[in-house]
Amino acid sequence: MHLFETKLGYIPGLIGSVAALHAEYYASHWNFGHFFEAKVATELSSFINRYDPNQDRIWSLTLDGTIEGSITIEGPSESSSMAHLRWFIVSDKLRGQGAGNHLMTQAIAFCKEANFDSVYLWTFQGLAPARHLYEKFGFQLTESQAGKQWGSLVTEQRFELIL
Repeated sequence: MHLFETKLGYIPGLIGSVAALHAEYYASHWNFGHFFEAKVATELSSFINRYDPNQDRIWSLTLDGTIEGSITIEGPSESSSMAHLRWFIVSDKLRGQGAGNHLMTQAIAFCKEANFDSVYLWTFQGLAPARHLYEKFGFQLTESQAGKQWGSLVTEQRFELIL
């Protein structure tokens, strides 16, 4: 039994909470600033406004009514058979308690049910626990390049999973 509760779809406060979780973690560990927080909030807001439950999913984890984690599958991306895994984050309160594994299990199961052939995600070098989890689920590194899509210069990495 998990200490957290899993919620599917939009719940009030989701956009702000997920943006805050990302902003706080990446500011303290990677020195990312307002550009990154605004990017997460803007892109997540846009996703929520076009959300289609037939091809998209967003899960959040709550603990005592507070959002402490989230993962999103954005349906057809780049091709009609490819999904995009986005905004995966788990707070320090839930880290190390199976929360990330739980969210990844939900996301991959949905991708299979929705008949996507593959899933991809963008991350960056240095996030060892996340990379370990991606590889545990079968994702493979397919691209690596210097980039600034997060507002700071990092080695961006693309991982893909063939379903």
